[in-house]
Amino acid sequence: MTALAQERPETMSEAQADSVNGSDLDEVLWQAWKAMELPEGYRAEIIEGAIEVSPTGRLSHAQITNRVRRALDRFLDGGEYACHQDINVIHQRKAWIPDALVAHEDLEAHADEDGLGVAASAVQLVVEVVSPGKRNQDRDRIRKRREYARAGIPVYLLIDDYDGQGAVTLFSRPRPDKADWEDIHRVPYGTEVTVPEGPAKGFVIGESVTGPLRG
Repeated sequence: MTALAQERPETMSEAQADSVNGSDLDEVLWQAWKAMELPEGYRAEIIEGAIEVSPTGRLSHAQITNRVRRALDRFLDGGEYACHQDINVIHQRKAWIPDALVAHEDLEAHADEDGLGVAASAVQLVVEVVSPGKRNQDRDRIRKRREYARAGIPVYLLIDDYDGQGAVTLFSRPRPDKADWEDIHRVPYGTEVTVPEGPAKGFVIGESVTGPLRG
């Protein structure tokens, strides 16, 4: 978008120019993402200024995702919140597809303005199960960690087969201005960790979801 920077009025500051260029790029990516048609088994997300296409997870990934989804649904049963899968989370022309998320059971009132997903402001917890490969690991451990913090999502649950012998990290109290979290609690597989706040407060992640510590 250098042409925009060259054409800006001389009175426009560099910071203002960066804002214009960033907004323009966001819109281009947003329109391209909306127009994408992917083969079955693939998904596309807008993460930190790029569209990332990735395949759906392998069997072990799906098993852990389904265990945590079913456990969250049992925990939330009877209330106004539920665990959802395969839903776009939308925030300021960004789009993410967590492996699972907690939001109101009825999402209609919380859809984004284009009706393509749920607004991040309505999401209370996101879950990512890390896939093999450095790019996949960096996406969930680094890029999505920052994006979810920027969106102010209260809790991020990261289940990571590839962190040592397996680990669960719970991020809470996001700092959108820092793209990071105040509280980060990591435990190895086989050790229980408890969601500290929100509708899933008190939900325990342990061996029933992850299995024991890997040898």
